[in-house]
Amino acid sequence: MGINTERDIEASLQIGPTDKGMIRLYIEAGDLEIPMDFTPDEAEEILEEIKSAIQTARDLGSKGRR
Repeated sequence: MGINTERDIEASLQIGPTDKGMIRLYIEAGDLEIPMDFTPDEAEEILEEIKSAIQTARDLGSKGRR
């Protein structure tokens, strides 16, 4: 399974700070719970990757509408 493989799975994503100064991404899907903690610096790197993916998706989307 890769990034382009579609699945019909419902999941919940929560993002927030922990009491230990970390950033937690918490994913829940059915019986599966995945807490992932990152330092603020790591979270900023993830933010930059998300921003880059957003721009790429927008660029690809605009090419499809031409």
